Amino acid sequence: MILKGARVVLRPWRDEDRGPFAAMNADERVMAFFPRPLDRVESDALVDIIREHFAEHGFGLWAVEVPGVAPFVGFTGLAVPRFNAAFTPCVEIAWRLAAEHWGKGYATESARLALAYGFETVGLREIVSFTTVANRRSSAVMKRLGMSHDPADDFDHPDLPAGHPLRRHVLYRLESTRSQSR
Repeated sequence: MILKGARVVLRPWRDEDRGPFAAMNADERVMAFFPRPLDRVESDALVDIIREHFAEHGFGLWAVEVPGVAPFVGFTGLAVPRFNAAFTPCVEIAWRLAAEHWGKGYATESARLALAYGFETVGLREIVSFTTVANRRSSAVMKRLGMSHDPADDFDHPDLPAGHPLRRHVLYRLESTRSQSR
C-alpha cells in the first residue's frame, strides 16, 4: 500500500529505514514529548510492532519518503492505541518526523493522505489524535487538519505515572464527512 501526495510518499517500511529511524528516535528534540529517547534495540522493536499492526489491521504507520529530498523522514499513519482510556477503542492518526524535516508541511500533507485512507478506504467514522499538553507543534498540525478539541476530552495518559510532567494529554477528534452527513 503506497499513498502519494504532491511532495510525500507514504510507503511500507524497508529494512534500510531502521538506521535513520533509530537516529530519529535517539534525537532528544524528536523525543522531547515522549518519556525518553529510544535505543537501537527499542527502535527496531517498534518497526516490528508497526509491521505487525499493518498485518493485523490492514493499516498502520507508513514510512514517509520525500522524493528528491530524503528516502526516509519519519512516519505518519493510523494506529489502534494499546492502552485503555475513555475514548478507546479508537483509531488515532500519528506522526513523527526527523527534526531536520520539521516546519516544511510534511506532517500535515502526509497526515491528510492517511486521514483520507482511513475514512475513504477503511471506512472509519472517526479518527482521533492526542499529544501531551506542551506539544504545541503537534497540536498545531491537528488544528490544520480540521480536528476539533474539547477540553472535557483531555486525559491523563495511563502509561505514565501520576506526577509525570508529560502525563496530561489533549485529545483531538475528526469525524468522517460521510458520518456527518447521515
